[in-house]
Amino acid sequence: MIGRIQGILIEKSPPAVLVDVQGVGYQIDVPMSSFYDLPAIGEKVTLLTEFIVREDAQLLYGFLSASEREAFRLLIKISGVGPRTALSILSGLSVEDLAQAVAAQESIRLTRVPGIGKKTAERLLLELKGKFTAPRAASQHQAPRDDLLEVQRALVALGYSEKESGAALQSVAPGASVSEGIRQALKQLSKGSAR
Repeated sequence: MIGRIQGILIEKSPPAVLVDVQGVGYQIDVPMSSFYDLPAIGEKVTLLTEFIVREDAQLLYGFLSASEREAFRLLIKISGVGPRTALSILSGLSVEDLAQAVAAQESIRLTRVPGIGKKTAERLLLELKGKFTAPRAASQHQAPRDDLLEVQRALVALGYSEKESGAALQSVAPGASVSEGIRQALKQLSKGSAR
């Protein structure tokens, strides 16, 4: 079982990437949500992976976050949903959006994904019900979701990993503006690196 790949990103051709690990090139399919956040060609990359062996192929799928990989695993367990369909769903919806759609049983969100019809969307919602942790709702306890996304994107652009930036978002005060949220998150990150 291959659970993680770390190496140099040498090729990007959606949805596939090629990662050189000590002279061996691994071709890995990734959802577009991960694809857009990949480093530049020639830079180091770490992907969590799911290795699938079929009669006619051995396939490797990669993800930048554990939540994406877990969602992928849940999706491919559903009868009639293969890895390609699961990648399409994760390319069209973030894990949080998928969790919210499941919690609210909103099939319309899933039907916006190419290749997902109304019946398939309803079956997915039924099969996934109760399997996702409760989505984080924008409430008085935290800044609105769009603002938090902007803060996280800014942190990633500054060189922090998705995991580091996601953890730092917990320190952002309720109702904070994007600039204030970035300041608070950076303060939290600097505390972590000082230890």
